[in-house]
Amino acid sequence: MRLKDFFTAESVSLHLESSSKDDLLKELVALLELDPKSEAILFKTLKRRENLGSTGIGKGIAIPHCRSLVVNRLRLAYGRKPEGVDFNAIDGQPVHNLFLIVAPPLEVSNQYLPVLGKIAQFAKDPDVPGRLAEIEAPEEFLALLEEKAS
Repeated sequence: MRLKDFFTAESVSLHLESSSKDDLLKELVALLELDPKSEAILFKTLKRRENLGSTGIGKGIAIPHCRSLVVNRLRLAYGRKPEGVDFNAIDGQPVHNLFLIVAPPLEVSNQYLPVLGKIAQFAKDPDVPGRLAEIEAPEEFLALLEEKAS
């Protein structure tokens, strides 16, 4: 299982525009290119998950995640907010890099938790936050995943 295989250039945004946590979540959901009703349902589900506790894991990284019937397979998106945004992260610092993970409730391949773990491991690599800040194209993001998280 390679993280790179779960992303496409279209599911990567290096210039998230929103300045609030809720609006950033909506921007990330939009990267999955679902219909408007599914996007609304997914946003509400992610919001409920965030209310349980922030998915901001520190070092400028958040991994919002949930299970939802609006997807029929594991779906991922990545967004970068260079200026950072308050995400109630565990270290109290702004979040710059957001990895969205959405899986169906019953997932035969059972990749949801392993992918969540791999992203957390990738994000904790000491030079990854700096490298993410320098990326200028979605293809560079995919190449970094290939290099670091194979």
